[in-house]
This record gives sequence, C-alpha cells and structure tokens, in this order.
Amino acid sequence: MHMNENSNRQTWRHVVKESKRIVIKIGSSSIQHKETGKLDLVKLEILVREIADLHNQGKEIVLVSSGAVMAGREALGISRSDSLVEKQACASVGQARLMMLYQKIFSEYNQICSQILMTKNTMLDNLNRFNTRNTFSELLSRGVIPVVNENDTIATYELDLFSVFGDNDHLSAVVAALIHADLLILLSDIDGLYTDDPHSNPDAQFIETVETLDDAVMHMGKKSTGSNVGSGGMATKLSAAQVASMAGVHMLIASGEDFHILHRIMKGEPVGTLFLPDKKDEFYLLNYMEQME
Repeated sequence: MHMNENSNRQTWRHVVKESKRIVIKIGSSSIQHKETGKLDLVKLEILVREIADLHNQGKEIVLVSSGAVMAGREALGISRSDSLVEKQACASVGQARLMMLYQKIFSEYNQICSQILMTKNTMLDNLNRFNTRNTFSELLSRGVIPVVNENDTIATYELDLFSVFGDNDHLSAVVAALIHADLLILLSDIDGLYTDDPHSNPDAQFIETVETLDDAVMHMGKKSTGSNVGSGGMATKLSAAQVASMAGVHMLIASGEDFHILHRIMKGEPVGTLFLPDKKDEFYLLNYMEQME
C-alpha cells in the first residue's frame, strides 16, 4: 500500500483513462434528497448525461443502481419498511419506477438501456453465469447500457440480511468480474479510503492508491460504516475490491456528491482511491464469492 506517491501515479491513472468496459455503481444515498428521502431527479439527469457522454466516446458502460426499495417507499407512502414483505413490495414497485425514469432520461440522449436483475446464485450457478455473461455481451455489442440491480423481490435472504451484496457493492464487483470489465467505479457518500474515520479523527490520512489488499487495509474498512441510507459502508467496498482485484479489474472509490466527477475520473484526474488488481484464476474467485456473507 502506498499513500499519495508520485511514482507510477500517472501510469495507474492512465489505465483508468484508457478503460473501455466500465461498471459504475451508484449507492442509494447518492440519488436521493437527504431532507426528504425522495429521488433527486436533477442528480439522476446529470448521472445519465455523464454516462451517455462516456458511451458516445466509445466506452461500454454498465450501471449498477441501488434505490429500488427507496423509490418504492416513496411511491407507497411508507416512511420505513421494517418487515421483509414490506421491503419486497417496495422493491417491486420501486424497481419499476426507477427503470421508468432511467429509460425516459436515457432516451433523451438517444441511448438505449436495459434491465438486468441478479441474485448471488446468478454468479455461482454455472449455467446461470454462462447465460448472464452472454446476455451482457450481446447487449454491450449492440450499444445498450444495462442497468443492474439485485433482485430484492425474490432474493429474500439478501433483503433479510440487508443485502448479501452490501448495497450492491459486491454485486457491482461480481458484474465487473463476470463481463471482464477494465474498471469498476463505486460512487457513494464515501469519497475514498482513509487510515481512520475522518469524521471522528481529524488526523486520518487519505489513501490515493492501494496496491495490495493486506490485513492492514482491510482493517481500515471496519472503522467506517458510511451512510445509514444504504447498507454498504467501507467494509463492503473493500470486500468488493477483493473480488475486483482477483478478477483483474481496477476499482475506484469516489464521492457521488456530484456525478460530474465521472468525466474527471475518465480524464485521469487523481480523485478517489484507486485499487490495483491482483488477478487470480476463475476457480479461486468463484470459491471466494461462494463463501461471501
């Protein structure tokens, strides 16, 4: 692990800049108004415009978007869904509303998007994994932007555990591994990795690049929990980094406060924390994911 080093920085960021197949994950907290908990339509429009522009540059983009349960709560007038059946109902209603918005805004920029709902078993079952990879491949070859979410309506064990994938952090890493992405970008209310929680420790140092996900780095994730809107704090993001790393995918954690950050990232600007890959074979990766809880 190296902190704020000048050596190799330009080389590593050049890899980000030249990435062609990119998975972008958006957390729930990044697409809602903090005051009301309702969807932030202006931010959604900016997000779609940024992605559409990247697509126009020849990039292949997959968007992993949280927010279905949140959108469903808003539609059904439920302030908080504590029971499993309420969460499932909210997810069902909210996913449809979320996709309606994405389709409407993407179409304004002459882009075609699609919906893919996944569970943990999608990756672990050999036939499911094969078919899903083929679906992604066909969609991307036709210039479609897949919008992916966890299938919360049927994946009861995932909702009950407040998402096995961890607010889609793990899911986005699984998708990146599945489609052999060049880069995974996690955008949320966390702007990167620190040596300690910066909210409680003013001496916490920001880490620009992580070369090796050793025990010291993984321990840092336990010191930060992130937003209470979604379920994915730094710990789940570091677990996602392990999946991405083993799959040979660069991963970057950055703030989703302003989605204009996407074109800054793709210009190679030093924003967020970049995790370098350490590729393993597929069997090793699948064995790791099978044990994920």
